[in-house]
Amino acid sequence: MTKNDFTLRDDPFALFAEWLKEAEDSEPNDPSAMALASVDESGLPDVRMILLKGHDERGFVFYTNFESAKGREFAAQPKAAAVFHWKSLRRQVRVRGPVVPVSEEEADTYFNSRHLQSRLGACASDQSRPLADRSTLEARVKELAERYPDGKVPRPAHWSGYRIVPVSIEFWQDGAFRLHDRVQFIRGAPGEAWKRQRLYP
Repeated sequence: MTKNDFTLRDDPFALFAEWLKEAEDSEPNDPSAMALASVDESGLPDVRMILLKGHDERGFVFYTNFESAKGREFAAQPKAAAVFHWKSLRRQVRVRGPVVPVSEEEADTYFNSRHLQSRLGACASDQSRPLADRSTLEARVKELAERYPDGKVPRPAHWSGYRIVPVSIEFWQDGAFRLHDRVQFIRGAPGEAWKRQRLYP
């Protein structure tokens, strides 16, 4: 597509899929990386880089430990914002909306697709909690590997995923002299029709 074609598109999910595919062909590392923001009980924002693990018309999926900092924050305030930045393409996409847990089936399928060491690590880690030293974590991983010599590591009940169900998706394309192109898709609630509007840069 030419640079400005995206401003006329009506389906933000299809447009995101196209932009992500282009990023996969051009970004040197982790094109699916996104900055994910939540808020704690005091309303103080919290943000970290994570990897997108699925996307479709239902929303944007990532996985985590529900007992981690973000898991506890989403339990109290199930809303999120995320941004993808693809420097090689001079583009970014911003997403905002409520978060909902993925199904047990989705969580099991993704967990079982992970490398064995990643599954062991998910079981061994008390994510976001204080850790005395790295050897403690490594000892836990070793103990779990010995407990499951066949590699059939069960998914912990507290390890699953969330789906951001967007009510706002904004596409940004760098422009000369900071005259960027910005197009925002908004809807009042998940499931409603999208409204497209162009924004000043």
